Amino acid sequence: MIPARVIEAKRDGEALDAGLLADFLRAYVRGEVPDYQMAAFLMAAYLNGLDDDETEVLVRCMLESGDTLDLSHLPGPRVGKHSTGGVGDKVSLALVPLVAACGVFVPMISGRGLAHTGGTLDKLEAIPGFQTELSLARFKKVLEEVGCAVVGQTTEIAPLDRRLYALRDVTGTVSAPPLIAASIMSKKLAEGLDGLLLDVKVGSGAFIPGEGGASELAETMVKIGRGQGLPTVALLTAMDRPLGNAVGVGLETAEAIRCLRGQGPPDLTELVLIEAAEMVCLADAGATAIEARDRAEAMLSSGAALDRLVRLVEAQGGDTTVVDEPERLATAREKMEVEAQDGGVVVEVRPRVLGEGVIALGGGRVLMHQPIDPGVGFELYVSPGDVVVRGEPIGVVHATDPEGARLGAEVLSRAVRVGRPGDPVVRRELVSRRIDGRTE
Repeated sequence: MIPARVIEAKRDGEALDAGLLADFLRAYVRGEVPDYQMAAFLMAAYLNGLDDDETEVLVRCMLESGDTLDLSHLPGPRVGKHSTGGVGDKVSLALVPLVAACGVFVPMISGRGLAHTGGTLDKLEAIPGFQTELSLARFKKVLEEVGCAVVGQTTEIAPLDRRLYALRDVTGTVSAPPLIAASIMSKKLAEGLDGLLLDVKVGSGAFIPGEGGASELAETMVKIGRGQGLPTVALLTAMDRPLGNAVGVGLETAEAIRCLRGQGPPDLTELVLIEAAEMVCLADAGATAIEARDRAEAMLSSGAALDRLVRLVEAQGGDTTVVDEPERLATAREKMEVEAQDGGVVVEVRPRVLGEGVIALGGGRVLMHQPIDPGVGFELYVSPGDVVVRGEPIGVVHATDPEGARLGAEVLSRAVRVGRPGDPVVRRELVSRRIDGRTE
């Protein structure tokens, strides 16, 4: 196998022989193919795609590069969740303890921020002391004791995917459906699950903005999951605007905590409940959608989900006092309120502009392994469809210094687009499609 020939073949749009592609991927794991050649291959795959057989090889090689979990000893069903990533998407932080409180074991192997979106691990690490780098043995112990656990990829789970994930983030090759599908499903198939829920974002802030591409990605992942005997459901959810009001690592973590306290923004709370009901149904085939929703609402309103979060934070070494005082997580020194430059109707809140703005403020990565500032970001006061008057506050910038605050103010002003009455408002349905591989 000559690596350059594999790259050239994919560059020219050829379908790769399964054995040849597997040899190339395994050589990369062994260190015989350098990062620069793999980066070239990823760009070729991004431009020309991978067919079903090539995608299956990629998933298989990712899986076989590490261990798979055996969680069959747990006294209950195990259901996982994954989001393709969005601006302001802090659903997992509230969803995981809520579903665990419903009696479902939730093992989560999550990722860090990717391109303009924040990562679940980064958000959890905004909690002082919270440890996301656990051994598999410790991960299992937390899962047994708490009913849920959230960790990053270890060298034991799909290490090939871990390396490719970091490389894609800095080479402009994130938004290729086969690469996204293989990355997500390799980790989920290694988690020892009985069911899987996929949250596939669609809209201008998503990696795949269009409905057609998002549906293709969702259908591919559901097909991979069910082909491996894993019941899988995908929801297409709105990312034409940020989810909730907070954008930025620490701010989003605080908002997720407030959601579990019954104080979350309506769209975040609703999506958390929708996804919790889906996961309960995956765990209990006899439960109706209404029964599952009722169970989730009861766990949220009773405080059981919040208590489960406290247990999770404590088990993974975090400071549990932030659950009582989530505002402690927003630690940026400079805050600047931004006013509307014109009056009218908010016709759009551009999520990608805000996501890239967080990176510019130091709250996201442009280089592999770059540290981030968890305190910077944006709080939004408005959403599409709201009426504002000139001079009315539309949000707050959190920054490390006055210069960052001024930069953030410019970003926020660009992100919130105000039009005149009658102008079309950009606002997708929160959940536009459900895909389970069997019915529509």
